[in-house]
Amino acid sequence: MRRLLTRFGGLAAAAMLTVGLAHPSQAADPAYFEFTDATRQTAVVRIDDPAKIAHARQLLSGGTTDRPHLFGRIVKREAPYNPRWSFHYDPSTVDFFDVAIEVCDAPLPYVEDHLDEAGGAFLPGLFWCPWTSRLTREVPAP
Repeated sequence: MRRLLTRFGGLAAAAMLTVGLAHPSQAADPAYFEFTDATRQTAVVRIDDPAKIAHARQLLSGGTTDRPHLFGRIVKREAPYNPRWSFHYDPSTVDFFDVAIEVCDAPLPYVEDHLDEAGGAFLPGLFWCPWTSRLTREVPAP
């Protein structure tokens, strides 16, 4: 009997590990969204987190108006999905907000024009939170 329970326990543990662990192939695909600001310029943001992707889609569908603005750390280089700009959001830092401090607010063209200053007094820590940002649509993956 003890031997049977040991075997059953081993099989159950193996089954739990197989079912319970996330495999890279099961990870959610990133989603890409176009956004704009008060200047009416547009850029594309990549979002990897499934909960944040769901929130973005809710914003676009009108299912929520909570936390409509983008926040995150920028990377000072072009991304293939955002070729118009010399910077992009680090997808692992993208989030949404209602209200943020002034020091991280700037419109798209201003960030582009002052990118060499970003990370210092301008956009400390490279965190960017354009107060007038809003998603306009989901776009296909590049």
